Amino acid sequence: MSLKGRLIAAGVLAAAALITFGIAKSGKVITDKQEDTVFSGRKETLYLWYTDEALTSYLNGAAVTYNETHDVRVVPVLESGLEYLEEINSASLTEENGADLYVLSHDLLGKAYLAGLASEVKPPEGVQMEDGYIGTGLNAATYKDKVIGYPFYFETSALLYNKTYLKDMASGRLEAERLMAEEENSKGEGDQEAEGEEANSKESSFTEGEIAEKLQELLPSTIEDIETFADNYDAPEQVEGVFKWDVTDIFYNYFFVGNSIKIGGEAGWDTSQVDIYNRDAIESMRVYQDLNQFFSIDTDEIDYDTILDEFIKGKMVFTIATTDAVSRLEQAKEEGLFDYEYDVTLAPDVSENQTGRSLSMTNCVVVNGYSGNKGEANDFAYFLTSQYNDILYARAGKVSAAKGTAYDYEPLSRFAQEYERSISMPKMIETSGFWLGLESMFSQVWNGADANEMLKLLSEQVMSRVTGSPYEEQYIEEEMPQEEDDEFLDEEYDIQETLDEQQD
Repeated sequence: MSLKGRLIAAGVLAAAALITFGIAKSGKVITDKQEDTVFSGRKETLYLWYTDEALTSYLNGAAVTYNETHDVRVVPVLESGLEYLEEINSASLTEENGADLYVLSHDLLGKAYLAGLASEVKPPEGVQMEDGYIGTGLNAATYKDKVIGYPFYFETSALLYNKTYLKDMASGRLEAERLMAEEENSKGEGDQEAEGEEANSKESSFTEGEIAEKLQELLPSTIEDIETFADNYDAPEQVEGVFKWDVTDIFYNYFFVGNSIKIGGEAGWDTSQVDIYNRDAIESMRVYQDLNQFFSIDTDEIDYDTILDEFIKGKMVFTIATTDAVSRLEQAKEEGLFDYEYDVTLAPDVSENQTGRSLSMTNCVVVNGYSGNKGEANDFAYFLTSQYNDILYARAGKVSAAKGTAYDYEPLSRFAQEYERSISMPKMIETSGFWLGLESMFSQVWNGADANEMLKLLSEQVMSRVTGSPYEEQYIEEEMPQEEDDEFLDEEYDIQETLDEQQD
């Protein structure tokens, strides 16, 4: 899904869908079981609103489980994502069956709180939120130093790689190292002649632990490492490229500037913490721009789904992917369409001096400030996000933001590690247009625009909204690389090499 899709999912969320489970407002179908639940009058009823149909099975299972042991009935309500908050507000003021709690993307929490639609959550007595939820999720759920939602599930991006290719490369390196060691230690010509005969029998003699250790050495941790890998990789015939990702979507690009650009601080609401135009960001964008020449990715012919399909076919070694890749790869395995091992690691650092940091989105369970059952709603929200979350991925394909979750597949734990160090999309109303502007800037820089000028322009646009008046950044002068000195050193080296040859 593109960033534009995520922004729609965050701002207006999913398109309207028919309700299979859950109760709805006028005009929507109510099942017999749900009608009995609502009108039996034997228990207090909590209405849980959500917009993502993928959650239906999970939420209904959670509601049934909770209903069996608590003196309340939870009724999930699948709503249209169109004007979602406005609908919640309207129903809260005019209807009896309005949302007591609801699922909301974290970047809308500020708007919800200011409208009175979100109240501060309170975990059970003696429970510390920091012990139960990943820190990034808590920052995402915080507005003006108040936690106003329980972190539910997250999305972020990380480096996906073909593990089979790297294991083969690791085995090859180990074999080369073994042969080199034998050659150095050989005592006689006979040993050297036998060496070739024994090579094939020893190729598979390395343990899984040895191969795994060498694989970790080969795994790139910076963009420069990926470039070096590409220069030295003896690719199988089916591999068409070493590294390819959707450069048109800011969600997959953001790790380049995630640690150099600041928008609202760690919790994303502080307007005094905005820093877009700085030297580190400029340098990071220049690294990004140079990759266009190195990997030659045509923006007119790619998108995330196409790239993931190519990865499944074994056409590339590395890509930047979101958590949905795990389910797609596992399904492809079951269908016999993916014949490789895969794994996930942290998004690469921009350089040895510039740390990479991905963007993340967190969906939260929010207690409606207008609900007459805030205490009961708060208790169920805590249960849903921290005590019933182990089956979240299996039922809904979502990755829990709770600590200690037993993820269905090991690569999901790697995504959780990336999420832990990621930066959340801010929730400031003043920066609501920042992401589309940033995506446009990345596109222009990729195609040759000056990174310095583009960052300066973007910062001025954002700061004008934040301050409420025209804003001008002071131009940052960059140090130009000393190419002449480098050329002189090369010439000096060539001269010395010639002299050495003459002396020999």
